[in-house]
Amino acid sequence: MVVYTPMIQQYLQVKADYQDAFLFFRLGDFYEMFFDDAIKASQELEITLTSREGGGEARIPMCGVPYHSAATYIEQLIERGYKVAICEQTEDPKQAKGVVRREVVQLITPGTVMEGKGLQEKENNYISTITHFMDGTFGFAYNDLSTGENQVTVLNGNFDEVLNELSLSGAKEVVVAATFDGEWQRKIRERLAVTISFEDDVLVKDVYQPLFTHVTEDKLQKSMARLLNYLYRTQKRSLDHLQPVTSYKIYQYMKIDYYSKRNLELTETIRAKGKKGSLLWLLDETNTAMGGRLLKQWIDRPLINQEEISARHKMVETLMAAYFERQELREKLKEVYDLERLAGRVAFGNVSARDLVQLKRSLQQIPLIYTIVEQLGTEEAMQLISKIDPCEEVTDLLEKAIVDNPPISIKEGNMIQDGYHEELDRYRDASRNGKTWIAQLEREEREKTGIKSLKVGYNRVFGYYIEVTRANLHHLEDGRYERKQTLTNAERFITPELKEKEALILQAEEKSMQLEYDLFTAIREQVKDYIPRLQSLAKIVSELDVLQCFATISEERHYVKPVFSFSEERRIFLKDGRHPVVEKVMNADRYVPNDCDMHNEREILLITGPNMSGKSTYMRQIALTSILAQIGCFVPATEAVLPIFDQVFTRIGAADDLISGQSTFMVEMLEAKNAISNATKDSLILFDEIGRGTSTYDGMALAQAIIEYIHHRIGAKTLFSTHYHELTVLEEELPRLTNIHVSAIEQSGKVVFLHKIKEGPTDKSYGIHVAKLAELPDELITRANEILASLENQDVKVQQHVAKVPQEEEANMDQKMDSFSGHDEKIEQSKVGYLNEEKDDILSVSSLVEEAQLSFFEEEAVGLKKTQLSVKEKRVLEKIKELDILDMTPMQAMNILYELHKKVKS
Repeated sequence: MVVYTPMIQQYLQVKADYQDAFLFFRLGDFYEMFFDDAIKASQELEITLTSREGGGEARIPMCGVPYHSAATYIEQLIERGYKVAICEQTEDPKQAKGVVRREVVQLITPGTVMEGKGLQEKENNYISTITHFMDGTFGFAYNDLSTGENQVTVLNGNFDEVLNELSLSGAKEVVVAATFDGEWQRKIRERLAVTISFEDDVLVKDVYQPLFTHVTEDKLQKSMARLLNYLYRTQKRSLDHLQPVTSYKIYQYMKIDYYSKRNLELTETIRAKGKKGSLLWLLDETNTAMGGRLLKQWIDRPLINQEEISARHKMVETLMAAYFERQELREKLKEVYDLERLAGRVAFGNVSARDLVQLKRSLQQIPLIYTIVEQLGTEEAMQLISKIDPCEEVTDLLEKAIVDNPPISIKEGNMIQDGYHEELDRYRDASRNGKTWIAQLEREEREKTGIKSLKVGYNRVFGYYIEVTRANLHHLEDGRYERKQTLTNAERFITPELKEKEALILQAEEKSMQLEYDLFTAIREQVKDYIPRLQSLAKIVSELDVLQCFATISEERHYVKPVFSFSEERRIFLKDGRHPVVEKVMNADRYVPNDCDMHNEREILLITGPNMSGKSTYMRQIALTSILAQIGCFVPATEAVLPIFDQVFTRIGAADDLISGQSTFMVEMLEAKNAISNATKDSLILFDEIGRGTSTYDGMALAQAIIEYIHHRIGAKTLFSTHYHELTVLEEELPRLTNIHVSAIEQSGKVVFLHKIKEGPTDKSYGIHVAKLAELPDELITRANEILASLENQDVKVQQHVAKVPQEEEANMDQKMDSFSGHDEKIEQSKVGYLNEEKDDILSVSSLVEEAQLSFFEEEAVGLKKTQLSVKEKRVLEKIKELDILDMTPMQAMNILYELHKKVKS
């Protein structure tokens, strides 16, 4: 058994409580790591791995980072999802007996970052918790430690809904019970890049009981208490900035699930995973960090209460009409720093004097902002600023106490204003007069000795000294000079007078710095009392910032105020509607606007048209327009009538979920299931090319079934784009479905996209034309046209052959098909599929094609039996026998038929 040194034993005892974190163990001017922590940290941080004696024969792996630059290394680890436990000396080494006592003073995790690069200015840094209750429901709570925000809700027993809330919050860390289901943990890790932490204590402690004034339900309290207990246990300091807990219901907002948020690129793009190109990027004309965060929250949770939406629209309208006031307001908002996070830093104890100066300058803008908004004169404006509290007491305190340009460190002095504290002024006077005396001494000594290069200097090790070069030492005949330090080319001395003054000056400076630090902490405590008022002020300023942002965007991009249709009518009418982001990227003069008209008799739009023509863009712009309207912004159109949607579901774009091992088609089906399982008549559904991930006829059958289900069962406003032109016949069968198409024209063998939505269907996809636009090789394009012509010709032959099927078989087949769908004409025209009575399953039209092919080859085979077959002909027949027709797609069957036909002819 290895007996470690006392210091290593202390390290291991502390590490035992922080197994899932890197332990930064303070030794002198370094944070050291040992054993596995050292090996892993040296790899992650690219620092040197060394070793040291720790007891026993083997040396212990070790690495370390300097204390003064540790923050940079900690940030790197946190950004990669790790935790860091900071272990400091907690007693004076001079008074320690044996090993100096050390304790963890803070656990830094991805969800508890309070400063540094890991804290994005315009983004919340949420930490969340999930609590599973005995009745199957889930408590979901989240907190932003940097701002003190606390939110909690209870969700039903569907874990997908929990995952959706977790993804919408953007939490960096999730706290669960140690017994939390392992499969659920796996799903969290697969879906989201979050750190999972554990906390079992769900008791509401006295220290934060006041936070639950407005939340009394047991489930809500336990859910939030788990998170608060984790925060208090890991941060080990005052959290006086935590705001009162507020509860919410997910049905209070438009529900946008994880897939739809991604597909619509609301806050980040699908490909680059960045802000640029998203709706948030388009809208973000906020001038404060608080406003930027609130804007993102509004985009994530659009309103469904018409009164609240209209209140925002009225304020946007007011600000749009007052151009000069709005511009002046924007300038003043630029001078407002992050009040929420400044308040958090005050409570956390890591605020600097410079932070307090920022707070003062921010508060100085509030009376000016109030005056500007007051000049607007509307009821909405006055209501918004009626709750503004300028916190003048804080402004006055900081104006009197803190200098305008303080140093970064709060332990080096020079922070406090002259005249603020009498004792501090005395110390400063002694220090300043002492330094004046030092300067006078230098002049006098030069005159006495005749040494012009003589100087009086100071350093922290030796204090004050008189320095004389070796060449001038013979001039020092006076016995007052006492040697203090020898240098290569000079000697340093001290005199009795200088020694006496040195004691006075250094004592004054030392006492001055300590007193300044004490005064600063007292000022910080005074400001802490105003934290609730500062947080309330921050909410009003951030809301005002977002509303002016909406007004600025709406004016610059010529958006209009939407009108909401009656709930029974649920009408969408957009005149010259545009996709807001695409319009900005392309410039307005190049973008082709389109109308949209949907109502109770026109609930599903079946959209056909060529690839690249703009079908997906048209669909997205309808959803984005609705979201813009319900967050309180004006919309990109010349006229807009909209319903208030309770949910938006989208299935746009193709992407494999490689982590979960799901193909594009499976992702497509899961997203479709999510929509049709949860949508209501007040929802908006966007389905783009449903069914394209499988064989043509399977996909067509699924697409038709989904359309029928939405039409008959849900009644939601739906935009459904497709390349299955056979589905356009559904307009004759489904009274609330209308065909529209994106127009294109063909000129000189090239396709020209007009990007204009027109009534009626289209029957061409121009796929090969698009391939030509992508500059695929000419040889390939020519061959594709040949194959297309061949397939179209063979399809005609197959249809002719199918038409020759005996009448009784045809009638029997029609009867089977009729029992599946109940739409005779439609199925006769589209040949989508029929119900197989033996297998009780749907067979695609490929079965008809296969029957026709088999009949053809059987007739050929019967004829061949009358004559002697050649070796090549026998091989062709053997090839036919080996084919698994039922496992082929129609395209594969056509290609094989083409190859066999060539062999037979040759």
